[in-house]
Amino acid sequence: MTKEQKDNLFVLIKSLSKSEKRQFKLYVGRLGVNEDSKFLMLFNVLEKMQSYDEDLILKKGFVKKQQLSNLKAHLYKQILISLRLNPSHQNIRIQIREQLDFATILYHKGLYKQSLKILDKAKGLAIAHEEKNIAYEIIELEKVIESQYITRSIGSRADELTQQSKLLSKQNSLASKLSNLSLQLYGLFLKIGYVKNNEDYQKVRDFFNDRMPSFDIKTLGFREKLWLYKSYLWYSFLVQDFLSCYKYAKRWVDLFYNNEDMIKLNPVFFLRGNQYLLEALFFTKDHKRFKSALEEFENITRKDWFPINDNIEGLIFLYTYANKFNLHFMEGSFHEGLHIVPEVLDGLKKYKSRIDEHHVMVFYYKIASLYFGIGENKKCIEYLDKIISNKSLSMREDLLCFSRVLNLVAHYEAGLDYNLDSLIKSTYKFLIKMEDLYEVQKEMIKFLRNLGNIYPHELKDEFSKLHKKLKQYEDHPYERRAFLYLDIISWLESKIQNKPVNVIIQDKFKALNS
Repeated sequence: MTKEQKDNLFVLIKSLSKSEKRQFKLYVGRLGVNEDSKFLMLFNVLEKMQSYDEDLILKKGFVKKQQLSNLKAHLYKQILISLRLNPSHQNIRIQIREQLDFATILYHKGLYKQSLKILDKAKGLAIAHEEKNIAYEIIELEKVIESQYITRSIGSRADELTQQSKLLSKQNSLASKLSNLSLQLYGLFLKIGYVKNNEDYQKVRDFFNDRMPSFDIKTLGFREKLWLYKSYLWYSFLVQDFLSCYKYAKRWVDLFYNNEDMIKLNPVFFLRGNQYLLEALFFTKDHKRFKSALEEFENITRKDWFPINDNIEGLIFLYTYANKFNLHFMEGSFHEGLHIVPEVLDGLKKYKSRIDEHHVMVFYYKIASLYFGIGENKKCIEYLDKIISNKSLSMREDLLCFSRVLNLVAHYEAGLDYNLDSLIKSTYKFLIKMEDLYEVQKEMIKFLRNLGNIYPHELKDEFSKLHKKLKQYEDHPYERRAFLYLDIISWLESKIQNKPVNVIIQDKFKALNS
């Protein structure tokens, strides 16, 4: 299967809503001289295409091959200008930038007082909305005007601007250090994954402590606190301290609830904070708080005032349904969760261009796990095959690992043993290629290798032996996370007790929440 050709301009046009397309055409024709412009003709051709086809564009005859690149660049710029003018994309950050642009124009025209008046108003808006980088830019321009020209400002003006500049510079520097640390921790996570032993833990702890800047929490503003909580959250995830993950995710979310205007200005950060909060509660099996947080998340994202755009719609879908699945996994209510599968598949089609491939594969794994939980093993295998056969998925080896293990278990459960030996060998070969396997994974490899040598009447004893070995890792600080991908303990108990796996999980859930 050939991969669909991607083109930035084509993807941008396909992302436009009907109202945005209409506004673009009005914007182009505002002077009545652009109706036959080549870039508008190119827009109309691309709008009608289902997939990008350069040959088809050239066949239209309005542009030559050597001109196409420049025409596309011009059209791309015009679309962005049109989008910037669209009221739905106007937020306080763009408004402040616009005021700064206006003040700069007035300054260059020599209208210094008018420029300073706009700058003072824009600076107030920037500081009130925690846009401290823009506020610092504004003050720097104020200093230029005040130092170069006699504006007859108040005598203390120079000291006032100097103090404001120093304070903002200090706050911006701290925010930059904290945001750098947060990003470095995320990079570390992509590179080494979760810590697997005490040596890993010590390295990550030293890395974190060495880079954490000194600060006084009482003097921190919204933005500095946000980056601080993000840094601590990523550190907690890396070392698998899920209670601390909950603690800092909760502070992150509460920071927004205590500054509601910031939700409108930074909705993506608000959504991500809620996702980490729900993830931490899922990892700690705190069903009551998880269910409450999920309901609160769904309620606030439905509010009329909650900002909505293409990106945010996609994130709301992603986080809402991922956690709906997790709720059913916690409760063992696999049958009840089946109704959301078609909703998710429809959503994946709708938000195809806004959800990355990795998250699509995570959804397939969750759907497969849901079918496994109710014993529909062939449907489980169908969705696992979408992950296993995906050769372009290079991230998250743990997802690929447990997909293959679950696939093997599902084949065994479905009685598809005609190719079980070859499947065991291919799974084993894949797993031994992985570096730094969890002990849980190593025990699974040993068990799978010997599966073909076990007689049917010996199976229950072998299940019991594996259960005993794995049970010791269920609460292990570095190993327990493996069971969140595949509840192999409950599956083994279902085989030993001759009960469906969903009944085993439901019984555990009731005992935990009684």
